[in-house]
Amino acid sequence: MAAASLAVLCGKVSAVLKTSRSLISSQATASTGFSLNLLLKNTPNITSLHQCRLLHTTLSRKGLEEFFDDPKNWGEEKVKSGASWTCQQLRNKSNEDLHKLWYVLLKERNMLLTLEQEAKRQILPMPSPERLEKVVESMDALDKVVQEREDALRLLQTGQEKARPGAWRKDIFGRIIWHKFKQWPIPWYLNKRYNRKRFFAMPYVDRFDRLKCEKQARIQARRKNLEKRKEKLLQEKFPHLSEAQKSSLV
Repeated sequence: MAAASLAVLCGKVSAVLKTSRSLISSQATASTGFSLNLLLKNTPNITSLHQCRLLHTTLSRKGLEEFFDDPKNWGEEKVKSGASWTCQQLRNKSNEDLHKLWYVLLKERNMLLTLEQEAKRQILPMPSPERLEKVVESMDALDKVVQEREDALRLLQTGQEKARPGAWRKDIFGRIIWHKFKQWPIPWYLNKRYNRKRFFAMPYVDRFDRLKCEKQARIQARRKNLEKRKEKLLQEKFPHLSEAQKSSLV
């Protein structure tokens, strides 16, 4: 019984191979005059490989050339570049676009850092150094937008402000700090290490807290007075500019 079923299966497989062989040979000869038989051992002479489109390959990647600027910009003192990405522009893009843009900016930053190091080595000015600042600003804005989305998703799912749960507490010096919660293998009332932590300040610390607040207030007041003095000196030195500014405000 088993031998009969095996013979029937072999017959079906051979029939399928014969039909597939005939179909492939007919389609290959009818396409562009290029014959390709995948089931025969003897393959025909291939004149050019670009005529065969059955295998898809990705684009060729460059090597260390990606760490250097475009050869068109070599020897130029100024290179044209666009403005940096703003948070408002990045908020309109999807997560996939932000992921792609991050790696584009990362490659550009590596290239500009290489160019900056080479300029230092040759004791020459770097062409358009503001490009590096724009890339850094764009990456900071992108990181901020991604963090905003993560915070919004976490608030929607768990209602927590921080990525790691915690609480605002006062340390032994009277400062308000964010205490991050940890996972302990034993309850808190049995944990000697946790119980050694002091989340309160002694009464004699209040006096030093008041002195600290007074010191910060004096520093801010002194800074404001210094800015006012500078503005007054500039107005006395350049009276026409102060009058023009007043007229523009009116």
